[in-house]
Amino acid sequence: MGDMPIWEQIGSNLMWNKIPHYYQLFDNDRTQLGAIYVDTSCLKWEGQPFQGKAPIVEKLSSLPFQKIQHSITAQDHEPTPHSCIISTAVGQLKNINNAWVCTNDMFRLALHNFG
Repeated sequence: MGDMPIWEQIGSNLMWNKIPHYYQLFDNDRTQLGAIYVDTSCLKWEGQPFQGKAPIVEKLSSLPFQKIQHSITAQDHEPTPHSCIISTAVGQLKNINNAWVCTNDMFRLALHNFG
């Protein structure tokens, strides 16, 4: 991992350590997801935009399903200006007050036939 660029190291750490925490909260108590958003965070759910911690948590909490299977099959991370990292898994991640928070989420339902 030491040979990887810093944004790849951070992105990989987030992918394998932080994302499972996100999905644990998502599956067990979505109201707790507010801890990883800030008031300027954005969520786009099936094309519908939400901005701010409270509207995002409200939307996620109102979803009709309780659990969802999670399968991470690939990851890409790219640096951006202003110390940000774009990750295909969780959107744009930004370090605010030495904490990594979700600033942009994009969810799209993808159906796969594994049968």
